[in-house]
Amino acid sequence: MKKETYDASQIHVLKGLEAVRHRPAMYIGDTGPRGVHHLVYEVVDNGIDEALAGHCDRLVVTIHSDDEVSVDDNGRGIPIDMHPTEKRPAVEVVLTVLHSGAKFGHKVYQISGGLHGVGVSVVNALSEYLQAEVYRDGKVHTIECGRGKVTKQLKTRGTVKRTGTRIRFRPDLEIFKKVQFKFEVLEARLRELAYLNKGLTILLNDERTDKKETFKYPNGLSDFVTFLDGGRNRLHRPVLIEDARNGISVEVAFEYNDSYVERIFSFANTINTHEGGTHLSGFKSALTRTINDYARKSGSVKDDVELTGEDVREGLTAVVSVKIGDPQFEGQTKTKLGNSEAKSAVETILNERLAAYLEETPRVASKIIAKVVAAAKARSAARKARELARRRSLLESDTLPGKLADCSTEDPAESELFVVEGDSAGGSAKQGRDRRFQAVLPLRGKILNVEKSGLNKVLSNREIRTLISAVGAGISEDDFDPEKARYHKVVIMTDADVDGAHIRTLLLTFLFRFMQPLIDAGYVYIAQPPLYKVKQGKKEHYLYSDEDLVKYGRKNKDAKFDIQRYKGLGEMNPGQLWETTMDPEKRTLKRVTMEDATEAERVFTTLMGDQVELRRQFIEENAHAVENLDV
Repeated sequence: MKKETYDASQIHVLKGLEAVRHRPAMYIGDTGPRGVHHLVYEVVDNGIDEALAGHCDRLVVTIHSDDEVSVDDNGRGIPIDMHPTEKRPAVEVVLTVLHSGAKFGHKVYQISGGLHGVGVSVVNALSEYLQAEVYRDGKVHTIECGRGKVTKQLKTRGTVKRTGTRIRFRPDLEIFKKVQFKFEVLEARLRELAYLNKGLTILLNDERTDKKETFKYPNGLSDFVTFLDGGRNRLHRPVLIEDARNGISVEVAFEYNDSYVERIFSFANTINTHEGGTHLSGFKSALTRTINDYARKSGSVKDDVELTGEDVREGLTAVVSVKIGDPQFEGQTKTKLGNSEAKSAVETILNERLAAYLEETPRVASKIIAKVVAAAKARSAARKARELARRRSLLESDTLPGKLADCSTEDPAESELFVVEGDSAGGSAKQGRDRRFQAVLPLRGKILNVEKSGLNKVLSNREIRTLISAVGAGISEDDFDPEKARYHKVVIMTDADVDGAHIRTLLLTFLFRFMQPLIDAGYVYIAQPPLYKVKQGKKEHYLYSDEDLVKYGRKNKDAKFDIQRYKGLGEMNPGQLWETTMDPEKRTLKRVTMEDATEAERVFTTLMGDQVELRRQFIEENAHAVENLDV
């Protein structure tokens, strides 16, 4: 065998944007549907930066019928004059050079979002075709690119009265397995951006269906909170606090409702900080301190009674947004703000402004204090219930429920927990599984709807206690630790019918409300069992949807075959269940993500909340598109 040499010839240099094409996931997350839509966000972020700088008040995003998307803003337009060091038009540099842009010097953009100069060049690198039209100096300037390179040099033509930039691109099928833009996915993010930039108008057009939406919210975060709390019984109108400290702009909106869970969303420079950070810490500490001070001063609680942060945030819906010159992000997904100055800015502003608000609006203040005091009493009852449950060895991490068929491996990274519906499906799953790394937990019937229940009632539900015990990581924000999870794959495996979908939604609601870090860690999945078995002679095929069945029928229209529709997992024998749904080599699992937490909030509240009319409307509008609920 020839011995390999390690010398200078083995050192590879990727020039230009080749590195992006070589490792696209490093820049956009993945090359699936999420990555495809991320390209749109990167282009949109350029327009948002212009809006943050005060030069843009309108964005138009269009999904074209040929798998292309265009983003048109009315900002100043990307500069087209010659770059002093690159000796080529600035727009060409922006499109073809990584880490190029006006965001680094803070002279053009004091505040910006996106990936700081990576955005549009990455879109170019991962697109088969990209055209940029710049409206500037009374003329139209056009340049065309593809796969990271210029294909048609910059040309100037005609006259125009407007300013701005229009970028149209088509993702490269050499990079992406499938290119399909979803209106609903773009709609959720663009709506969010419109809330975070009040006064900005964002239009979304879909030429494929002629569907159109316009997003404009003059009240900004107040409108955002109203949207998030749609379907809940609100105790008062949103409280809006806006101010700035030491160059940091702070905007906070919140309101209380009669539910039992908190919903706080935080943003830094319009980036959704899913993992929180210093600005969120500042908000929480200021809220707890200020409400405690007011409650004691007003005589609502005794001086020796301390309302906890958990008490103060029960039933709270809030959005915290900061805009900062040099955001420092950290955490697993780089969505956790680390700037210490952001904490002090939020804390100082909220302490001052919230204290004044409570003094000036005693009727609202009394409702808030009553809600918080009631939460404190419920917390005390829940603590007693938790202690009782632990004494009964129901929540202790070293005690497993009797109905759990555990796996033999003790490595959580290798372990999978299948949460299944009923004893029949549980029996098939237990027999068909690979006992080395697959555990099975059958649940009896539908679990409690936690959207309408306090922690005390949640802990009284036998099926929920069983699930908590099996996962082994605790429950709720204060007690939950994903590092203690026994399984790094918790798979919800229910029937492919209406009842199964309902059980799946109930389980997802529980995990979303009380074990959200498990979702953040990427540990929650949904199994995809087949809906049909088609037998053609001695050959058997499993089909997973009505659409698959139609396609199969068209492809084999002259052949004879028998069709069996599975009503539930219990109808499959262990071998079939393993082959179709549990075998890692053949199965399909959908990972549940927090990619759009605000939309998840809306869906859970609508489906599981108190407002029947909203739930009916949601079902009517979305029934045609139902596959699985993917948070």
